[in-house]
Amino acid sequence: MILFNLDMEHFSKIKKFILANILKKKYIKKGSCKGCGKCCQNIYVNHGKKGFIKTEEEFFRLKLAHSFYRGLELIGKDEMGLLFKCKHLDYKTNRCKIHFFRPPVCRNYPMEEIFTMGGILTPDCGYSFEPVQKFKDVLSKLSK
Repeated sequence: MILFNLDMEHFSKIKKFILANILKKKYIKKGSCKGCGKCCQNIYVNHGKKGFIKTEEEFFRLKLAHSFYRGLELIGKDEMGLLFKCKHLDYKTNRCKIHFFRPPVCRNYPMEEIFTMGGILTPDCGYSFEPVQKFKDVLSKLSK
């Protein structure tokens, strides 16, 4: 058995290498949930290559095919598509009523894909994204 004695600097470099080169991640998710419930309101749903759900007919078909969509309530529509809120949010406590049974999209929130598609986190969200490689480091490598 081989044991490695890594200091934090080496560990950080290995982590960044794995994230950038093996997992192809551009950002690292930092922080934790503050339980504000804002991520469960005013939701656009991107359904794969089709993009954001745009029509009520499409939403109806998705609800029949996938249980996740049955937990959403349509609250509006704008130029980007339909807008939803989660039926499982308790608006008095800002807590999820099905927390232990919540779907993977909620368990993994926020995902890098949401962020890279132009999604934003509310200013008071406990999460943030940090680039795996800082711009100055990428620029430095390119200039060599």
